[in-house]
Amino acid sequence: MLVTLLAAISWMFSKEAVQLMPPLLFMSVRFILAGAVLASVSYKQLHALSGADWLRSTRVGLVFGVAMCFWVTGLAAASHVGEAAFLVSLGVVMVPIIARVLFREAIPNSTWFALPVAVAGLAFLSLGAPAETTDGNALEIETAHILLFISAVIFALYFNLNTRAANTASSVLADGNRSERARVPVLALTTIVLAVVGLVTGLASALLEPWVQTLTRFNGELLWWVLLSATVGTALRFLIQTYAQSLAANSHGIVIMVLEPLWTALIAAAWFSESMSPSQLIGCVLVFLSLLVNRFKVIVRFFRTRR
Repeated sequence: MLVTLLAAISWMFSKEAVQLMPPLLFMSVRFILAGAVLASVSYKQLHALSGADWLRSTRVGLVFGVAMCFWVTGLAAASHVGEAAFLVSLGVVMVPIIARVLFREAIPNSTWFALPVAVAGLAFLSLGAPAETTDGNALEIETAHILLFISAVIFALYFNLNTRAANTASSVLADGNRSERARVPVLALTTIVLAVVGLVTGLASALLEPWVQTLTRFNGELLWWVLLSATVGTALRFLIQTYAQSLAANSHGIVIMVLEPLWTALIAAAWFSESMSPSQLIGCVLVFLSLLVNRFKVIVRFFRTRR
């Protein structure tokens, strides 16, 4: 629950920052600072890691870094933060699909019911595109929608890799066998992942974005949003998230995360005075419904165990 709130607030910090500096450069500074903060307290764990641990953690960071490139570029271009959050949340539906394709894990039946609901939600969200982006067509997808959807797919891959790296539990494969996963310490894993994301986004920024203009416009407001994003929205959030994932089964750890887009939309409404058109609202409701359908059995089990 805490992770979802921190993630929602982080959307606001990021949106404020990308209006003042190039988005990829912002992500690089944000994640390198966050990685440095965690490295100051995780250096003993980092020193004790094996080569295989470093390789596994770096692989997670590379995937996450690519996802973040698409995410922050989509966020910068998005006209509606709440809508963007619901688009990215579709990664939740894709987690078991990625797990099946790459790791031979069985797909819950609920996923197949959730997918058409999610597609319907995407259709309604595209109908809610701003008038200046539709060119008079009834159905038009913003560039931001495409970037955010791609990030959702890659986030699903990241979640699988991150959970497998942090979790010692065994999983049942489609053929009935069990696959054991060796654990990477949570603090060390988070530190490496965040640092690698900073390097990936920094390289992308160096190739695609101008830096001189940002340096000349750097001020206290921009520094404030960067620091909040790096500490509260990144270091603290992903440390707690990785620890929470280490305590949960691969697919079950995503249950509470379905609340992130809801919090984001509510906070964005207060922060940026955002409102939704009827088609946007229907689309977001359908996407949220697809998340609940996708995790219906797990959600029921989750609440039963806490009675």
